Formats: sequence, C-alpha cells, structure tokens
Amino acid sequence: MKNTYANWKFINGTLLVALALFLVNTAFSQTIINKDPRIEAAVNEISTDNMRENVSGLLKFHTRHNLSSQNRVDFGIGAAATYIERKLKEYAKSDSRFTVERVNYKAGGAGTRLGREITLTNVVATIKGNQSDDRVIALLAHYDSRSEDNADSTTFAPGANDNLSGVSALLEIARIIAGKEIGATIKLMFLSGEEHGLLGAAHMAQIAQDEKWNLIAVLNNDMISNSHSSDTDIRNNSIVRVFSENIPFTENEAQARERVFNSAENDSPSRQLARYIKESGERYTENLTIKLIYRNDRYGRGGDHTPFNRKGFTAVRICEFYENYDRTHQKTEIRDGKQYGDVIEGVDFEYLRKNTSVNLSSLMNLAFAPYEPSNVSTNVSSLSNYTEISWKVPAKGAKPNGYYLLIRETDSPVWQRKIFVKGTEIKIPLSKDNYFFGVQSVSDNGNESLPVFSKGLR
Repeated sequence: MKNTYANWKFINGTLLVALALFLVNTAFSQTIINKDPRIEAAVNEISTDNMRENVSGLLKFHTRHNLSSQNRVDFGIGAAATYIERKLKEYAKSDSRFTVERVNYKAGGAGTRLGREITLTNVVATIKGNQSDDRVIALLAHYDSRSEDNADSTTFAPGANDNLSGVSALLEIARIIAGKEIGATIKLMFLSGEEHGLLGAAHMAQIAQDEKWNLIAVLNNDMISNSHSSDTDIRNNSIVRVFSENIPFTENEAQARERVFNSAENDSPSRQLARYIKESGERYTENLTIKLIYRNDRYGRGGDHTPFNRKGFTAVRICEFYENYDRTHQKTEIRDGKQYGDVIEGVDFEYLRKNTSVNLSSLMNLAFAPYEPSNVSTNVSSLSNYTEISWKVPAKGAKPNGYYLLIRETDSPVWQRKIFVKGTEIKIPLSKDNYFFGVQSVSDNGNESLPVFSKGLR
C-alpha cells in the first residue's frame, strides 16, 4: 500500500505527527530534540585541559615547517610527527582495532614551492568498524606550520590555531572513541604538506581512490579555535563555518544534465554533508550556530578537503567564523603594543571544545547510522499537486528501522521538515515544483544516514 496523506494518521503503524506540523502555522511549532545517550556521553568527555596540553606540547618544537628538521627530537616537523604518533599509540593500547601508521611520500623538487625533493610524513590512526560495514569516515587536520616567509624553515612558527587547533581536536577524539563500538571505520589523518600545496591530503586522497575505499564523508578541520577578529575587533565563540562545494569537481556531462533537470545546483553530496553536520552538531553542542558557507573555501586560499573533492569524495571544511590576520602566518612579535603571530594566547579553548563536539557528534551519528537508501526518486511523469517519492532499501548493512522524508522550500539552505516513514514510498499533498526532497535511513536509536537528494524520474 502506498503511503498517502489520506491515511496520514498511520503509515505502516507509524504516527506521522511531523506531517501535521508541516501543514500548520510554523510560528506555533515546537522542535523536539532526541539525543543518543552514547553520543551525548562521548561529547561530555571532551576535555579542554587535554587539548591545551597537546597544543602546548607541540609548540615546544619551535616550528613544524615542511623543510624543518625531521631527525631532531626537540625541533621541527619530525619531532611533531613523533609526538602525535606517541599520543595515538597511547590511546590505541585500550583497543585492538586501533592502529597507527606513518604514511611517507615524496614531495617537492626544482620549481616547486618546496624547492627541493623531500620525504614528508602523514600520521594516520585507523579505528576499524564492524566487519560487515565497509564505510570509512575521515577527519583531517594538518600539523605543519609556517611564518611570513614561505621558505623560512627555522623561524619560530607556532601555528597554535593554524593548525594545532585541528590537531588537538583530532587527538581528543581519538582518545574518546578508543574502545568504543561505532559501526563504520574511522580514519584520523594528521597531514603534512598543507602549507606548501595540500601535499599530504593529495597523497591520502590518491590512496583512497586507488584502494577503492568506501569513503562516505571527509571533515577537514583547519583553524577552529580563534574567536577574535582582526580589524573589526569582533569577539564571538558561538558561530563556526562549514565550507562545501556546490557543483562537484568530477561532474561529467550526464551528471550535469541531471543536475540542471533537477535544479540541484545546491544539492551536491558535499552540501548534504554540510547540512548533516549542522543538524548533528547543533543537536549536541549548546551555544553554537553552524553557518553553512556555500563556497568550497575562502578566496585565494584552500584546505585539505579539496584534494578529496577533486577525487570525487564528499568532503567539507570546518573553520572558525572570524579570522585574525594579525596572527595567521605572521612573525611572532609585539608591534605598537599589539601581539602578532599564531601563539597560544589566540586559542579560545572553550570555542575549540565546541567545535570538537561538532566533529565528534557528527562522526558518531553517521557511524552509528544505517547505509543510505538508494534510487531515491520523485515521480515527475504527470502533473499533480501531490508528490510521489520512492526509494530502495540499502543494499548493504542492517535494514533501517525506517526513513526520514526530508522537505525544504527551494530557497531554504537547510532541510526544514522530517517525516518518519516505515515503507519505501510516500505520497504527500505538496507540489514537487515548490519543494526539494531527500531521504535518510534511520537506525533503531534514531541515527540518520546522510541525506540522498530525490531526483526527478520520468
């Protein structure tokens, strides 16, 4: 039996209160937030003291410039890689599924930003998921740093915010999820080479493609702890940005025609991931608004998510809302009574805690969720003020407890309504011309998969 508005009271035994709410004046509607206790407990474990300790510990190495020493124990990028590896191995002791590896690669050469060929190191922690789950979720943070002169490998270049903030967030997440059963495989990538052309990320993206990882989401954390803007002197630690590409770099001609037919310029997989992070992150993180920025990254600058986008993976960047240009890549000194340089005093650890919570909650919610539904489609073969949407049960993994039909007006940046459905089709009294639709799989505990945009089927 097809689900229709005529029998909305019960759809396969499920009360569709959400649809009734959708059809009334939203000024009087309420938002009900259901939290998974496992995720809430993990978020409550986040410690600013731990993150401060790791930022301070890595600052002792003076610089993490890609051309700095790799052999000294007290100076340079090699010492930083060893520190990160040691911390991860400490966390791995409690979990046989937790492995740590160094991934070395050649970089640079004549005519490049590095000037000569060197070997650089990515440190990668892998927490294996269930045997029946081949999905991979990756969190990224680059650990290299630089000062004003891109070629200066000896000047003090603390990089406390850019990007020990991301590094300390990932280390804290590694500590918390060690020993926890969370479904999908998690990869925490501590990347070198970012300051000289996203080199470490490009190497890992190539590995992911060559080894055919089922990499469903990449969250790049780069500069997530500064809450004080230069120039405008704004102080605000209650808003963070998520950057996402609109039209995928890898789109082919057939996909372009499909996108144009569905007016789906704002519904790339990376946009769906960004919306997912906003919903999951705000669900578990109080006093924080996640702002969706509909750009791949900032003007003239890039991040480690981009090489993954260019290989066709779903990837976004999480970044502070207000940047401080007196700190990033500046020589560390006091001029005219003002502090310059990326020092620890510019790190807002409460803000960093909240942004770490966004990552952890989104990661766990997605890892706990079922696989996505497939073949999500809107019937556009006839004219009607009803809309018929259908989908297929995921081909892999446990069968979902049900699905959410997602609805938003065409000018809305986020999904506005959810209707829980037990079956795999629904007919609703809303015109397909006036709304966008998507579908998520839902677990017994309410964990949602990434949304799948509903495409017109003639």
